Amino acid sequence: MKQYSGFGLVKHALSHHENWQRMWRNPAPKREYDVIIVGGGGHGLATAYYLAKVHGITNVAVVEKGWLGGGNTARNTTIVRSNYLWDESAWLYEHAMKLWEGLSQELNYNVMFSQRGVMNLGHTLQDMRDIHRRVNANRLNGIDGEVIDARQVKEIVPHMDCTANRRFPVLGASWQPRAGVARHDAVAWGFARGADALGVDMLQQTEVTGIRTSGGKVLGVETSRGFIGAKTVGVVTAGNSGVLAKMAGFKLPVESHPLQALVSEPMKPILDTVVMSNHVHGYISQSDKGDLVIGAGIDGYVGYGQRGSYQTIEHTLQAIVELFPIFSRVRMNRQWGGIVDTTPDACPIISATPVGGLFFNCGWGTGGFKATPGSGHVFAATLAAGKAHPLAAPFTIDRFISGKLIDEHGAAGVAH
Repeated sequence: MKQYSGFGLVKHALSHHENWQRMWRNPAPKREYDVIIVGGGGHGLATAYYLAKVHGITNVAVVEKGWLGGGNTARNTTIVRSNYLWDESAWLYEHAMKLWEGLSQELNYNVMFSQRGVMNLGHTLQDMRDIHRRVNANRLNGIDGEVIDARQVKEIVPHMDCTANRRFPVLGASWQPRAGVARHDAVAWGFARGADALGVDMLQQTEVTGIRTSGGKVLGVETSRGFIGAKTVGVVTAGNSGVLAKMAGFKLPVESHPLQALVSEPMKPILDTVVMSNHVHGYISQSDKGDLVIGAGIDGYVGYGQRGSYQTIEHTLQAIVELFPIFSRVRMNRQWGGIVDTTPDACPIISATPVGGLFFNCGWGTGGFKATPGSGHVFAATLAAGKAHPLAAPFTIDRFISGKLIDEHGAAGVAH
């Protein structure tokens, strides 16, 4: 990185950005690339970075209809954890977790990964049975986790009401100390900067309008800036995956739903971990800026609107206030909806498709952010080899025909 003297730092601090070094180029599209990545969110940018860094494939374009990291990456609540039930999911998310733990050093960019722990509350006896089962499964896979009782919950989160007569009594929780949060913008920017430095082209404001095929193989993509050729195309477009699949002539087993979230006015530090409740579809943490970050479940209807749903937000806030009466008078700052694509078994699709050379990475539902580096790493390996990485192999689209599903509704059915 470029070094500045003390005088240089002052000069650039007062320059109103005009002399600042750009983090990535904005090149004109080439006529053809070795690989095109459709979607400039965290997963797409991570894929491009690992293609260049690990596999030496640098003639790559990331095609994004808006700006980098401006989709679901900018509209999530940044929780990172790996405590999934089934082996296939646990291995994939733990792979991501290990990459998270060294990501700032890898990218030479602070992604603000904070391992403050994630707590999944149990409110009923069945909740606690499920928590014991999941923690035991995690331990068998070498993933940190423990079952804690209501007294221990209170010690970690003293402001939570853990009394027995509450609407949602807290009987205990699962606790993953290595889990936490990261800064979503920094993750996108770090991967984008790293990929650009390795020669990857970032094509912003370039909307894909069609996927050109011939003889059952992909030839490239039609865009708002003309046709761009490539024999390998990876589509990583989250809630719009079904739309892109239709362009290629097949249907994905996904539904797109709005996912609700909100942030409060900022306040002094009061909550230093992440608290989740699958039972009430709510979760809460506090950002470094001081605002409470609160998330809900998906809306019951299918849609592409990035608007907040009042009834979903109201239901979630009722539950949050029951757990934290101290927050009852805190004012909401803003709320929004992100578009997530969900599959029948609440697990992603990382797979080749009926079109040769065309691969899809989608269906992450409400928890895609936590998988960002792992998803990009295994998808890059899949694109480079033309066949599934071992960690991606169970998530083929063919499982919805064979019936070999990976049912993670218990661990992933609630947002994040």
